[in-house]
Amino acid sequence: MSPATRRTRVLLHAVSAAAALFVLLTVSLTTGEMRIPALTALRALVGLGDAGDVLVVQQFRAPRSMAAIVGGAGLGVAGCVLQRLFRNPLASPDVMGVTGGASLGAVALIAAGASQTLIPLGALGGGLLSALLLGVFAWGSGLAVTRLVLTGLAVQAGLAAAVNLMIVRFPAELAGSALQWTTGSVYGRTWTDVWGAGGAMVLALAAAFVLHRRLAVLDLGDDSAGALGLNTAAARLQLLFLAVVLASLAAALAGPVTFVALAVPHIVRFVTGPPTAASLALAGLTGAVLLLASDLVVQHLLPIEGLPVGAVTATLGAPWLLVLMFRQSSPVKRSHA
Repeated sequence: MSPATRRTRVLLHAVSAAAALFVLLTVSLTTGEMRIPALTALRALVGLGDAGDVLVVQQFRAPRSMAAIVGGAGLGVAGCVLQRLFRNPLASPDVMGVTGGASLGAVALIAAGASQTLIPLGALGGGLLSALLLGVFAWGSGLAVTRLVLTGLAVQAGLAAAVNLMIVRFPAELAGSALQWTTGSVYGRTWTDVWGAGGAMVLALAAAFVLHRRLAVLDLGDDSAGALGLNTAAARLQLLFLAVVLASLAAALAGPVTFVALAVPHIVRFVTGPPTAASLALAGLTGAVLLLASDLVVQHLLPIEGLPVGAVTATLGAPWLLVLMFRQSSPVKRSHA
């Protein structure tokens, strides 16, 4: 595929993803116990029209939808960065311990009886804590890829065990709330949550595009990257920290949602071929579409009320992971000239 053809293909799919996102957002604003016509809902979104419609759209539906969009975008880009950084199609924030750290931070605040508005901050702090632990334990190896992956699995297992222990020790009324959060949910998100995490997410996404050149050099291999003058250990640490921040901000909005960060890079590679800076933008759009669509399924297509969106993504992710593992373990057929 020529570069011009690839750029055209990326642009077409980006436009398609943006259109799909607009349609899904419109559906999310119009459907519910009180159905609102599409044009009325869009006018209410900007504060025009009936006061009741404005209240429902602006205070209840729009923050939840925007939390899914922003969180999905962050997970999509974080997954792309991690899989390229580790050269492993199974790499995701789960592997690096980010979701375990986010869960620990949120559950600790729930246990302390903190306000619901502070729980996303706890998730962000927990995700950054997991990154610190990962860096400390893997620093002695020069942040080698294999050491990072193994250390990330160990950190994730330890943090998940701590979360489970805390939930078991909780009173019944707190255990249900903690368990729902650790599954992943955008229920009850407010504009305060969205603006806080969303503003930080915009900065982190901008940093991802700025650092993309370093990621592209690392794609050549450590030896080649070093020959080109790149400090591979420092570059890998910067990119790892960026991916952790993206995933932590997403967890602050939507909880530790699984599958999205794992699946999006594969979808983007299938669409665009070799990764480019434009594919990062497409990854963000794809992640937003995937998480918002999953939340709409939870709200309107499943008979179980109050089901977290993470339950849907995990259900999709389990067979996806099995297929990926099967493909990875299958013998590679080599062609002989």
